[in-house]
Amino acid sequence: MTAVASDAAGKDRGAAAGKPRGQAAQHKFEMNIEETRITLVGQQTFQTFAYAGQVPAPLFHVREGDHVEVVLNNLTTLPHTIHWHGLLQRGSWEMDGVPDMTQLGIQPGDSFTYKFVAEPAGTMWYHCHVNVNEHVATRGMWGPFIIDPVKPAPIERDVTGDYILMFSEWASSWADKLGQGGMPGDVFDYFTINGKSFPETQPIRVKEGDVIRLRMFGAGGGFHSIHIHGHVFQIVFKDGHQLPAPINADTVLVGPGERYDIILRCDNPGRWMIHDHIDSHTMNGHTPHGGVMTLIEYDGIPRDQSYYHWAHKEFVPDFYYEESLRKPHGIHTNPNFKGTPVA
Repeated sequence: MTAVASDAAGKDRGAAAGKPRGQAAQHKFEMNIEETRITLVGQQTFQTFAYAGQVPAPLFHVREGDHVEVVLNNLTTLPHTIHWHGLLQRGSWEMDGVPDMTQLGIQPGDSFTYKFVAEPAGTMWYHCHVNVNEHVATRGMWGPFIIDPVKPAPIERDVTGDYILMFSEWASSWADKLGQGGMPGDVFDYFTINGKSFPETQPIRVKEGDVIRLRMFGAGGGFHSIHIHGHVFQIVFKDGHQLPAPINADTVLVGPGERYDIILRCDNPGRWMIHDHIDSHTMNGHTPHGGVMTLIEYDGIPRDQSYYHWAHKEFVPDFYYEESLRKPHGIHTNPNFKGTPVA
């Protein structure tokens, strides 16, 4: 059976995005969970339990106060749920997605319908809460959930580009052993942004004068110390909530489950690295110069130098959901992240 991720509101999404303040939209989604195989880099594949057959999972993008309904169909061989991480579930605690606490795990072949109000505003995410040590830390069961505020902060109004970066790590010894892994002592030897290791990541393309928002997620079980060259950025939001005052920095430590929104003003044309400063996280197995690495690439800077990695590679748009975030509210799948079904 093929993967499903659909917005039953369909043609109404554009209208929902433009609703007046205080008027909530209604979103009805349906999504399958499938067993798939994804490629992290080169020949290194990994079997996953994947929402809608992709890692990261589809982007949910709604407005503060919207009503959300999600029908989740489990087409895999193990039970799963969705925990809506960061959402408060006021009056809807049974929708929190914790097996044996708020619901039974969704058994293979069964479905469950989640209904809740999207609050608070901010950078949230969702993930399985069954065997999180395996399903989340090493099987890719996670995706972004962005809730736009009814009243954006002044700094948010300056943003010209919005990007999602979800960091995770993988132990290749468990790559083909669904139902196993995520154990103490596991050796993580592959590290990814949005499920891909350098050189399979993509550049972030900007123009001088742009103001970009990078939404960083600790989607796996490890820490990632993210350093950006050539700029001082501002850490503005933590776990979806605005800080009392921005923090100027060039490195931010993102732990498991954490989200940091940083604002970067593009005022220094060039090509500038973004990488994990935990040096072992820039390896692909035993090969250096990989893992959590990408860069900011300004328009107008030549891209044809023979040594430049992306000089002769096709650019893949929407790798950071940057195009999807510009679309009307709803659920957005991404063919870049699709895996191959496991028979």
